Amino acid sequence: MKIICIGRNYVAHAQELKNEVPTEPVFFLKPDTAILPPGRAFYIPEFSQEIHHEAELVLKICKEGKNIAPEFAARYYDQITVGLDFTARDIQQRQKEKGLPWEPAKAFDHSSPIGRFIPLSEVKDSSTIAFIMTKNGETVQSGTIREMIFSFDAIISYVSRFITLRKGDLIFTGTPKGVGPVAAGDQLELFLEGQSLLSVKIA
Repeated sequence: MKIICIGRNYVAHAQELKNEVPTEPVFFLKPDTAILPPGRAFYIPEFSQEIHHEAELVLKICKEGKNIAPEFAARYYDQITVGLDFTARDIQQRQKEKGLPWEPAKAFDHSSPIGRFIPLSEVKDSSTIAFIMTKNGETVQSGTIREMIFSFDAIISYVSRFITLRKGDLIFTGTPKGVGPVAAGDQLELFLEGQSLLSVKIA
């Protein structure tokens, strides 16, 4: 199982981090050890002083595919949820300044909690999917797929040019604006179309 993450897929988020808006999808990988076991707290790692939350929609691949045309991409995913791409922002900045890969800042253990998957067929209107994240009961991030620079199908098609997608692979589709730091004691909750699918305690 691979975890494929799309970066800078919302204009406002790219701008808040002072990044260029991409003209094609930016992606990176995480190992399966990045998954946080269900019900477990997220412990802030000792190697970072600045862990940020990034709430995202997450797709699950349902069959193997390579070089998938955009018009057929929807056949390759059938479940959706919300997830968190925890980022060691201080380490990421250092890596970017040196032109080095992001993995130390993005792919560390338990950096990607994921919620309960639901069938896409249960979503009333798949063209207007909305999600939010609250921190200690206050909404801090919200987004819809209409704000994405690259659609689900465009992402699937692009990534499959380089990497064979297999059943069970996960694709994090990018985060909207509002990313920010977490601290011990925080409670994060993520909702898709008003339904709570993920709750994470920060320790």
